[in-house]
Amino acid sequence: MRRTPLYESHVSLGAKMIDFAGWEMPLQYTSINDEVATVRKNVALFDVSHMGEIFVEGEDTVEFVDYLLTNSFKNLRIGQVMYTVMCNEMGGIIDDLLTYRFGEKQAMLVVNAANIEKDFDWIVNQSKQFNVTVRNLSDQYGLIAVQGPLSERFLKTFVSDIDSLSYYTFASYSVFGKNCIVSRTGYTGEDGFEIYCHWDDTFTVWNELLQRGNNFGVKPSGLGARDVCRLEASYMLYGNDMDETTTPLEVGLSWVVKFDKDFIGKDSLIKQKELGLQKRIRGLEISDRRIARHGMYVFKGEKRVGVVTSGTFSPTLEKPVALAMLSSEIKISDEVEVDIRGSKVKAMIVKLPFYRGSVKSS
Repeated sequence: MRRTPLYESHVSLGAKMIDFAGWEMPLQYTSINDEVATVRKNVALFDVSHMGEIFVEGEDTVEFVDYLLTNSFKNLRIGQVMYTVMCNEMGGIIDDLLTYRFGEKQAMLVVNAANIEKDFDWIVNQSKQFNVTVRNLSDQYGLIAVQGPLSERFLKTFVSDIDSLSYYTFASYSVFGKNCIVSRTGYTGEDGFEIYCHWDDTFTVWNELLQRGNNFGVKPSGLGARDVCRLEASYMLYGNDMDETTTPLEVGLSWVVKFDKDFIGKDSLIKQKELGLQKRIRGLEISDRRIARHGMYVFKGEKRVGVVTSGTFSPTLEKPVALAMLSSEIKISDEVEVDIRGSKVKAMIVKLPFYRGSVKSS
């Protein structure tokens, strides 16, 4: 397994380590519930250095990235970040990602760890008709997520103008003497920032954050808390809630699909939109404390109407919640049942998101 530059720190802090997409990553340090509470009430630090950074550079950068992705890159200002998906010709989702606009001729695509090589090969193959260079620089960057409602107050103690960053923007900063890219982004539903460091600088920045965070109650948190937080906020997880067999329209991401431009998969998505969706992601609240896990079937009466894609017990909401890919006939407020280890448990279809946090959507 690969290791991030923070591996030794995770071990010294007593983290429980697991294999995640071929990386040895911290699942938790204390307990998942405690770490979720830190994210929701204070500030938590996450090591997300396993994520991939792919750069596109050249004269045709804007034209190419706009063609590659469903969302509108050309409408981004320099210094803005965009959430989007990358589709194949059939409209299936190759990956969901963040795109950073550095200039007229440079973009950074931040992709999921499990998809780095797949994504890079796809992007390179699609770039052949454009005047661009595509580079996978994932092994040069570490990435630390600082998440929680007190994140800005904490970072402002050593980056004085961090409050000038609005939601989904980024800039270069000196963080503890290291040159970093800081964006106001995250995957928890709370206000927060992500700090991109040179690989060799990541350990220094992480340790300084932990030391200076003592007075703020800042704690390191693992992938377990990150997954619970993203599910509470109803953010999709690639490989669970979406993949190449699903389209952005089916998983509630139609807002990142801009049909007023050309992009890979556009014709297929237009056709799907015209014919109407046969399935779509819905939110479920489970009636008792049992957890609906990925792959469990959902029923309406005796009819199987879908499958759970993600599920957990939400410590914030104090009840189990789940996402499920269901037949489009199932509507909000419908009652269904989930087969949890041979027992059918009642659930209610609810409006998403399950939880709204401190994200600043200015």
